[in-house]
Amino acid sequence: MQSPEPTGPNRPSSGIPPHLDGWLLPPDWRWGSSGVFTPYRHAQEIRDALGRSLALVTAPDPAHHAWLFREARHLAHRSHPMVPTTYHFWQQHAGSRRGPGYLRRWITGETIGERLRRSGAETIPFTLRMIRSVGSALAYLHDSGSVHGAIAPDTTYFTPTGRVWMLGWQWAVPRDEIPPGVTPDLRWTPQPPEWNGGWAPSPASDQWQLGAIAFALLTGEVPSPGAVPPIRLARPDCPATVAELVDQMLATAPAERFSSIAGMLRRIERISGTSALSFPGTEQASGEHTALSEEDRLRWATGDDYEVLAPLGAGAYGSVWRVRDLSLEREVALKMLHPAVARNATAVARFRREAQLAAQLQHPAIVPIFAWDSKGDVNWYIMELEEEGSVADLVKRSGPLTFGELASQVDAILDGLAVAHANGIIHRDLKPENILIDRYRRWRIADFGIAHAMGARMAGASGTPAFAAPEQLLGEEQGVGTDLFAIGGIVHFALSGRQPFEGGDGRAILANQLAGKLQLDEFPEALARWLERALAADPEDRFHDAESMRAAWRQVVKVTQRAERSAGNRLGRLVKRVATAMKRPPAGGA
Repeated sequence: MQSPEPTGPNRPSSGIPPHLDGWLLPPDWRWGSSGVFTPYRHAQEIRDALGRSLALVTAPDPAHHAWLFREARHLAHRSHPMVPTTYHFWQQHAGSRRGPGYLRRWITGETIGERLRRSGAETIPFTLRMIRSVGSALAYLHDSGSVHGAIAPDTTYFTPTGRVWMLGWQWAVPRDEIPPGVTPDLRWTPQPPEWNGGWAPSPASDQWQLGAIAFALLTGEVPSPGAVPPIRLARPDCPATVAELVDQMLATAPAERFSSIAGMLRRIERISGTSALSFPGTEQASGEHTALSEEDRLRWATGDDYEVLAPLGAGAYGSVWRVRDLSLEREVALKMLHPAVARNATAVARFRREAQLAAQLQHPAIVPIFAWDSKGDVNWYIMELEEEGSVADLVKRSGPLTFGELASQVDAILDGLAVAHANGIIHRDLKPENILIDRYRRWRIADFGIAHAMGARMAGASGTPAFAAPEQLLGEEQGVGTDLFAIGGIVHFALSGRQPFEGGDGRAILANQLAGKLQLDEFPEALARWLERALAADPEDRFHDAESMRAAWRQVVKVTQRAERSAGNRLGRLVKRVATAMKRPPAGGA
């Protein structure tokens, strides 16, 4: 049977690859569950003693160890938001049980190539944001006298929070530091016309490769090495200003391209600052004009303090953006009230109250709020950027989680919820989308948009139906049990990949809740009983508070882990007996 043709240069790895078999990590460090082979490199997730997810980058071929060191040395001196700098290099020496390899941050998400293969061509605004992001890193690289040489859809990563990372840095070292005869795989690397004699990276070829990524984003296909057709032949709805930009980047002759990446970026800023992306008949159909108008408004309001980088998401009342704080030089998340909603004074007051409620809470499992501000009809607040997306993103990306992955996270979330309740705040809209994940893989509660302070009677329909308690769907009085019900639903979803009660709308979900139609057969008994109590239709039948729910959860963890260890021991004894039996000579044998 023939192996399937590879769809890209990167190959996920499971378990510890053979070239790392003899490694011994420092005390309290442990191997992570993820890894990926890339051309001439392997990146393995590891967790340090502080619980941070790091990438251990190694060269499986010992002949490439010197090349790996040079790559790590160059990265250690890079300082750009899209470049994962080297944290540490482990040298190999006598008596050492690790090395060589270097540590950088672990990057979660997918490559642009994977995204294109999954969902096809992208929108104009997304394409411009990608060109701007990658172009910024290339301008920085070229200013330092270096080139990349392998800018490609599969060396450009896009995280769940919209951050862009460039990889493939093994190619961005001087040519004489790369082993002879080793070049990027041209099956996956866009080839500029001037490369007809072989790989010859230059600032002009980097620009052409960036143009090739733009072409792929707009059309769904990477251009061939020959003459590239005008972009509007492949994407007729592309605005003329954007088409001219991409066509110039992809000019056959290097002299006809932009004189520098910096010049190309200035052209993008002129495009984004005009109405050139608006064209008759598409504003309402595509929504792109509306999105750009909101981005322009945000840039106008916050330009002195923040650089707007990318949208993270949007709801009925507001949108969330990844921005860079220009004073503190860090990336944060900005939540902005939609301008149309901001005309309502009550909505603005409620939005500000959301920030105030969340800012009262100081806990590792609650996303911190840094500031609130407004200018004209633009209202926003600043919060910590949680770079790994949400629990909903995680399950969508990786499928249902294991109990072991969930155990400590739920414990921390319940502790954070207990703090919120102790401060008199009920969330009322807990759901997988509102449990965010930070760069250290910690779960954190966000979006107190419909939270209420305890005291006044809380009634009225609220929350998201799939994770809302019956009293919410009925518009009845709500208390701490409403949040506890939602936590039970989130745990069920994270472990199964589906909402706890079936139904396409609130009425159908409510009917199944009241009828007790909860599928728990797939869960261990202790966990099933915990979920059954958490998701009880009557608030009186649920846990009394977050602390008692947390104590019960810890008991479930203890029982479940004991059962898993026991099962593992039984399996080990069985394997040992089978191995012993296989070593015995058959009856009557010599």
